[in-house]
Amino acid sequence: MIVANNNVKSMNYLMSSKILAICLTAVFLLGMAPRLVLAECTDEPAAGVNWAGCDKQGVDLSGIDLTSAIFTRANLKNANFSGSRLSDADLNRTELEGARFDKARMTGATIIGAKAGGASFRQATLDDASLSRTDLKAADFSQARLRRVNFYDARLADANFTQANLESAHLERAKMFATKFDQANLQSANLEDADAETASFSSANMTKAVLDDAMLREADFSGSDLTKASLRNAIIDDAVFDEAILSDTIWIQYQRCRPGSIGECR
Repeated sequence: MIVANNNVKSMNYLMSSKILAICLTAVFLLGMAPRLVLAECTDEPAAGVNWAGCDKQGVDLSGIDLTSAIFTRANLKNANFSGSRLSDADLNRTELEGARFDKARMTGATIIGAKAGGASFRQATLDDASLSRTDLKAADFSQARLRRVNFYDARLADANFTQANLESAHLERAKMFATKFDQANLQSANLEDADAETASFSSANMTKAVLDDAMLREADFSGSDLTKASLRNAIIDDAVFDEAILSDTIWIQYQRCRPGSIGECR
């Protein structure tokens, strides 16, 4: 009987210890959670600020260091980020219609699934940023630096990329109806299966670009350099290639254009 009682006491002690440990853990987590997870919409804008889900429509954040800031699902319509530092910032699923990011530094930022129609990114730096599946209709990226940026399945109709640097950018399956890429650098960019009907690539650098299976009906490639580019299975009905360089270009029927081909594949 003494042994049995000792066993019961040991079991009770172990159970009490486990319950105490669980309670202490819960208290710790409850105390820490607000600081780790919940956004503080009243916090001052600064690097690492968490404004997830906050309503900051029209806020002026120009010239501020917002590196690694969190704006997920926030309302930032017509906000001004001109000249701000937004490297590695999280703007996923954020409302950014009419926002201004002119000359902002946004290397590595993520703007996935956001609504940014009419937003301005003039002369901004977005190298290695991700804007996949984002609505960027009529957005302005003129003279922006967009090397290796990811625009996969983005909606870019009527957007302006004039003189932008899109070297090695990903534009697969992007919707680019009437988008302007005049004088842009699209060297080694991937536009596979993109819809670029009536888009303009006038005088663009498209050497080694991939346009396989793309919709290019009525697109304008006048004066563009398509050396070693690939247009396998692309639809080019009524597309314009006046004065375009097509040297070693892989044409729609998998044929390779002869070196020196200009204006048409020979």
